Amino acid sequence: MHPILFRIPLPKMPLKAWWALAAIAAIALIYAALGMRKKDRGTAGTAIIVAAGAGILGYVFRETKYEAPNLPIYSYGVMLGVSLVVGWYLTLTLSERDGLPKETMANCYVVTAIAAILGSRILYVATNPDEFKSFGDFFALRRGGLVAYGGFLGGYIGSWLFLQRHKIRLMPWADVAVPSLAGGLLITRIGCYLFGCDFGKRLPEGAPGFLKKLGTFPKWAENTLDGGGGSPAFVKHMEAFRGTPIGEEIRKNAHSLPVHPTQIYESLVGLALLALLLWQRKNQKFRGQIFFLFAFGYGYARFVLEIIRDDSERGEFGPAIPEHWFISLSLLAFAIAFTFGISLGIKNERARMISRVVSFIPPIVVFVMMKPASFAKQTNIQLSTSQWVGLLSALVCSYFYARFWELARKSPKLAMGLESLGDIKPKAEDMAPRKKKDDDDEDEDDKEAVEEPEAEAPKKKKGKKKREPGVDEERTPLPVKKDEEEKEPVVEKAADKAGDDEEKKEEPEKEPA
Repeated sequence: MHPILFRIPLPKMPLKAWWALAAIAAIALIYAALGMRKKDRGTAGTAIIVAAGAGILGYVFRETKYEAPNLPIYSYGVMLGVSLVVGWYLTLTLSERDGLPKETMANCYVVTAIAAILGSRILYVATNPDEFKSFGDFFALRRGGLVAYGGFLGGYIGSWLFLQRHKIRLMPWADVAVPSLAGGLLITRIGCYLFGCDFGKRLPEGAPGFLKKLGTFPKWAENTLDGGGGSPAFVKHMEAFRGTPIGEEIRKNAHSLPVHPTQIYESLVGLALLALLLWQRKNQKFRGQIFFLFAFGYGYARFVLEIIRDDSERGEFGPAIPEHWFISLSLLAFAIAFTFGISLGIKNERARMISRVVSFIPPIVVFVMMKPASFAKQTNIQLSTSQWVGLLSALVCSYFYARFWELARKSPKLAMGLESLGDIKPKAEDMAPRKKKDDDDEDEDDKEAVEEPEAEAPKKKKGKKKREPGVDEERTPLPVKKDEEEKEPVVEKAADKAGDDEEKKEEPEKEPA
């Protein structure tokens, strides 16, 4: 394990914190000036807020200084930075493909990243308050101390607030942002592994040799870090088995007992989710589908991984319930949510049915495996913070997945639109046939379409009737054909002849009188 990748030599003079904060404020002001020049008020406003925040922090920490022969570059901080850069390019590429404004999305990514880091740090501080002795410890991010779910929630809130100002729908942005979160899990968990945090429970004796080797964390050299002389797993095992033969073996071997390398497990989960999300984009049916799929998938995987986690930074709360019941019922809730929500995205009917049946197998297996013998004592547990967030977010996302899927079934174009749901309703009403038309806007085709049924109406009601001369010509705007013009004299002669016959009949009736 390598918690420190390398060290940068420093000049023999104290470095003050406000220098770096002043540089950040200056860069933000330049960014604000560029935004004002392009008349982008959102960008300028965000940059001004960042500049103001950096200025305030610079004043608060004006007396804080750092003096050391070198500056250690921690592995976790490097991996976090790499994940942000990779996420930047991935998110902007997907945004451009989906037709979202690239510059606005770039600014949204910056805001989301800052909000995600703050959210992950705040949740870590809330669950581990004993580790922070001063206000400055809050900003010591290079050593780790971030909770993934805090980052997801913080990023979600930050992006929502930003997009509200720009009147852009949240779900299209969420769809292009979550692949970068999956990639971030892939990269940052490698940093966790190099640092040694977020380790798992002890491996059984029959575990594979390569897994035991991956799950063995060494004792570091003295003064490697300020907080101790060994990896978190080594320190915890030394404290747990101090004064025992096992503790003596740990001290002699200078490494921890073999544990589950949960950091590697979660990194592989990130890789699998990234591949799944990019594949799902090819068959996307509605905006938000990629986001909901990620939230459910990671929630399920994180809930299961938390069962074998053994670090003390997770935080636990809620009712204490026997383990076999608590875990099984939670997995049953996941299965029900999958059946009525996420499984709708599986096209093949047979595969969908099989996946639904398979989803109910884990809760049954876990209940059987964890159920203690009749004479054994039951183990009561509380769910960790991440388990609660994963379970609740998965249930909520499955519900909205089903609702949005129904919308996509009825109106595919509207479901894939970039507009907000409030803007969709008027457009749906516009698609209905109009009853009234303005005379000024009607063209000749519209007039014919409206007038033709009126001309045909009397024929349907009265049946066959001899056409009276001069009447039909007034009602029918269509041009008269040549054949009809040739027949008009015949009709007139017939009418005149009929009139003469009537006069002849009337004359004899008058003579007797």
